[in-house]
Amino acid sequence: MTHGNRRLDAVLILGAVALTLVPWYRIEGGFFGLGWLAGFPFSTEAAPGLLQTAFHGRWWLGAVVLILFLAGAARGMADPMRRGAVLAWAGATGVAFLALQGLAIGFTGWTWTVSESLFGALSDGQPSMGAGAVLASLVFVLMFAFGLAERGVMKGDAFVVSSISLLVFLVTVFVFYPIGSMFVGAVQDFDGSFNPDNFIRNLQDPSIWSLNCVIGAGRCGVAWRTLWLAIMTGLGSTLLGLAFALVATRTRFPFKKGLRLLTILPIITPPFVIGLALTLLFGRAGVVTQGLSDLFGIEPGRWLYGLTGIWIAQVLSFTPISFLVLIGVVEGVSPSMEEASTTLRADRWRTFRRVSLPLMAPGLANAFLIGFIESMADFGNPLVLGGSHGVLSTEIFFAVVGSQNDPSRAAVLAMVLLVFTLSAFLAQRVWLSGKNFATVTGKGDSGSHIALPRGLSIGVHAVVVPWILFTLVIYGMILIGGFVKTWGLDNSLTLDHYAKAFSIGFDNGIVWTGVAWNSFWTTMEISLIAAPLTAAVGLLTAYIIVRQKFAGRNAFEFALMMSFAIPGTVIGVSYIMAFNLPPLEMTGSALILIACFVFRNMPVGVRGGIAAMSQLDKSLDEASLTLRAGSFRTIRKVILPLLRPAITAALVYSFVRAITSISAVIFLVSAEYNMATAYIVGLVENGEYGVAIAYSSMLIVVMITVIGIFQRLVGERRLRRENRVAGVTAPAASSRQETIA
Repeated sequence: MTHGNRRLDAVLILGAVALTLVPWYRIEGGFFGLGWLAGFPFSTEAAPGLLQTAFHGRWWLGAVVLILFLAGAARGMADPMRRGAVLAWAGATGVAFLALQGLAIGFTGWTWTVSESLFGALSDGQPSMGAGAVLASLVFVLMFAFGLAERGVMKGDAFVVSSISLLVFLVTVFVFYPIGSMFVGAVQDFDGSFNPDNFIRNLQDPSIWSLNCVIGAGRCGVAWRTLWLAIMTGLGSTLLGLAFALVATRTRFPFKKGLRLLTILPIITPPFVIGLALTLLFGRAGVVTQGLSDLFGIEPGRWLYGLTGIWIAQVLSFTPISFLVLIGVVEGVSPSMEEASTTLRADRWRTFRRVSLPLMAPGLANAFLIGFIESMADFGNPLVLGGSHGVLSTEIFFAVVGSQNDPSRAAVLAMVLLVFTLSAFLAQRVWLSGKNFATVTGKGDSGSHIALPRGLSIGVHAVVVPWILFTLVIYGMILIGGFVKTWGLDNSLTLDHYAKAFSIGFDNGIVWTGVAWNSFWTTMEISLIAAPLTAAVGLLTAYIIVRQKFAGRNAFEFALMMSFAIPGTVIGVSYIMAFNLPPLEMTGSALILIACFVFRNMPVGVRGGIAAMSQLDKSLDEASLTLRAGSFRTIRKVILPLLRPAITAALVYSFVRAITSISAVIFLVSAEYNMATAYIVGLVENGEYGVAIAYSSMLIVVMITVIGIFQRLVGERRLRRENRVAGVTAPAASSRQETIA
């Protein structure tokens, strides 16, 4: 029996299981609750696909049976080209049919008028897809991939073809389908009928596009307000990040290790905690505000609650990320080029301006893009500090969950936000395309970077040192805020906030009596599930992009990376619109949160995997393939052991992002699955700042502990890997690189 027949047999068996042994439709209470076993297989709710076709009036599912039967008949074909063609067509037809029937038939019957005209009215509709339908979809995707492999696509490597097919399928379902549903939902009425009136009304709303601020006649529309804030945040965080990178690499600053430690803190800090700390400092009852009032009689103002306060909070939050992007770029500028410039009698300032800075252009563009997109997607800080100056992310939130209850307005605002971020993403790619910034070649380069011009060195120190002190004060306020009874009113120290959040009782065992424990354990559980899935998908995608050549590879990479440019707020709204009704209904479940985390954070794993895999010589896996090992065995035995640091870094990043994410999560949580950040937002809205800060502090401690453990593992493994592969003994200090970046 050939490998191809064994693979096909396994897929056909899975198809038979999907039709006969598991419920076809979604089960209330969840498939893994196993409550459906009581009515299986004859009840309407729990019947498998075959019985739904035969006894419950879902005649259209008979097409699935016929397609699987056709694929089974193809197994006996001797000609692999013909067999491959039949399998590929059967798989593609099966996926297309399942998607069309799921979209066309809802709970009460046809959802499309044209379908009813062609086939007549249905006596009954169908619920959302369940375990059987999802399994059948995966079977058809694999069948399509195996068919292409039979016909010699990707040299007949079924693993590679299957991986590409599954990734395209999953990204289509969890990225492009939700975005498409959001666009469709913008022109639909509450009953699902086409009605562009609300879309046109919201698109023409002066509160979105007003330019009265330009002529001094009023306030800017929310779209221009958000765009202006994002541009200023992108510029501010990029310039500060560059200053930090220059101080860390081109000066004798004595606290470089502490500088790098500060870059980790904002990454592991819940996104609205900076806003809370600024409120404790500069709010009407803040320390600085009250001090100025007592000393100089200055009336407490509300300047913090608006775009100024949001901008300060966002620059504080996103500057460390820009620093992590730029430090490698600054270090990567070739010293020989700078030495050549000075040899030609250019002074240090001219060398920096004409040679070093232009070579940093890709890093600066990436840092600006990250700051711009993060500002656009930021929800926590505008919620805490925005006051009456809302931005697109908060306006979308209130359109969905507020008294407006206007999904069309939320969709329009999300579309505007998406247009802004994708425009920046595309503009960056166009600007950098066709330009070469390479400075690292195969030739030795043992020179050292020239010192910064004196004026520039003084300038960056004058910016960085006060900013470090300000950041330390901010985090000091976060630490102290959880131990103060009522900030500004009663500043006596207390442990009541921590006790309320994380108290423990004993009654025939441990009882988690604190109000935060439920969301804390839910957050840990979902994050620990999502992190390895995110790392696996990201690294598999990186392997395909780096190691495989196929038509459309650039489009494949661009489509996957584009999900990075989609703000979390847009993801949240689009998931609500896509997965609240058939064919896939996941709202209120843990699955929708996991899917959101995996496909929201996947691009970072992809970029990290590409960077790490590009350093591995292709001859390693070519040797394995020459010895007749398949691609899967090569990845498992050769590639993965050499990628342990990248895997660990991807796991840590995915874990941290799942815990601290808020912009998308706020739309997707439920009473049963309430994430920590959403719970903290509820505390803030109720004015329980002490408990909110106590909870945030606990999360920071947990994440620092996890990162510390992984950082140690990464350092040791990288040292052993360098000694084993490179065959040289390197000092331990030189091999312990910053892997969390």
